[in-house]
Amino acid sequence: MTAFDSFPLGQPGFVTHILDRAAHLRGDDAGLLALEGHRDARAYVVYRDSLVVKREAAGPRALLSLDEALTFGANPGTIFLGLREGAPVFGMGISPPAVEKLSTRDDAAVTELRGMAMQGVVPANQLSAIAMAKSMVNWHQRHGYCANCGTRTAMKEGGWKRECPNCKAEHFPRTDPVVIMLVAAGDKVLLGRQKHFPPGMYSCLAGFVEAAETIEDAVRREIFEEAGIRCTDVNYYMTQPWPYPSSLMIGCTARATNEDVVVDRSELEDARWFDRHEATLMLKRQHPDGLAGPHPFAIAHHLVGRWLQIDLSKPVAGT
Repeated sequence: MTAFDSFPLGQPGFVTHILDRAAHLRGDDAGLLALEGHRDARAYVVYRDSLVVKREAAGPRALLSLDEALTFGANPGTIFLGLREGAPVFGMGISPPAVEKLSTRDDAAVTELRGMAMQGVVPANQLSAIAMAKSMVNWHQRHGYCANCGTRTAMKEGGWKRECPNCKAEHFPRTDPVVIMLVAAGDKVLLGRQKHFPPGMYSCLAGFVEAAETIEDAVRREIFEEAGIRCTDVNYYMTQPWPYPSSLMIGCTARATNEDVVVDRSELEDARWFDRHEATLMLKRQHPDGLAGPHPFAIAHHLVGRWLQIDLSKPVAGT
């Protein structure tokens, strides 16, 4: 199975849902405790940008039983993610010392999530639940103290809230909105690259939505700031949860009103226009200069693919 099969057009990573979030169960502490003892209870164990997986003959398995998770050293506190076909699924964290101990085991590994997802090691239909686990574990690890008075807070509502015992302030997980844009001028599309990208890779431009800013204004502002391009006709395409650490990528399209690119070198290494043929070769990893577009795992690939409107599984004509 190729990446095009795992993430067909319109279905990037982290968008396929297998869980019923069952939010009505979060306030029932006794019920959640009982769910932890359910024979089919499972958990994803998150460490930074990685997952703890069980090594098996068929390949690594990310969805662990709670006994497996605790045996591998996961922290005992669980975050209730929801129900999968009636069985509870939880998110759990793990400490650096416990991760260090796993390096001596043959039956477990700590593997970087993005690489596993892009290579199809983790089933695509599990990625949404994994994104939830990663985002929630990360939030708890970074927000253990009350922003109002500094007191250590306690996890409540199955992990979906933290409560301050001193000032009674309630704290909830945050998601940061990010616009990611496919900007076109006729038969050309604007793509850029950051220094940390793999060699030759170009992608759609993106940036965080600022306070009191509309999505449309964020698209226009970011494109002008990063590439000196003014644009109009901003339209929404789709969103993709992005757990790095917890963002919502808001995919949009826009039309450029000028074509003279002025790159902000503090943000981008390069940005330029590509025609349809070149963009097609880049998405297919067939560009003669070794240039490449974004992986099908990412929403940027789907923005470009939708603009091209071609079957990416077939050879490019004339190559």
